[in-house]
Amino acid sequence: QLQACGGGLVQAGGSLRLSCAASGRTLSSYLMGWFRQAPGKEREFVACIKWSAGSTYYADSLKGRFTISRDNAKNTVYLQLNSLKPEDTAVYYCAAKTVYSGTYYYTAPNVYDRWGQGTQVTVSS
Repeated sequence: QLQACGGGLVQAGGSLRLSCAASGRTLSSYLMGWFRQAPGKEREFVACIKWSAGSTYYADSLKGRFTISRDNAKNTVYLQLNSLKPEDTAVYYCAAKTVYSGTYYYTAPNVYDRWGQGTQVTVSS
């Protein structure tokens, strides 16, 4: 089970750190991803991390402002959001691809089979 938290209301230019804690089993071989969905829009890939290697991949449009990381000991993945803009307002979801060879990065939501409940990020102008 994935539990996301850390969202909130922040002014443009501010920062937030989202957390996604996993319970039940370790994430050692998974691909972990963050997605977001704004009202009326499709779910959008943000970033992913290979849990075992720690290597990361980002949506081009978000690279440089957002950082994904993980803490093995806490079985938690993070998403640091910096220089936030009003267009970053969305519900942010963490997800896991549990059957994962470790080779490729995946950006399509439908290949991830475990999802957290989402956490709302609202950026005011």
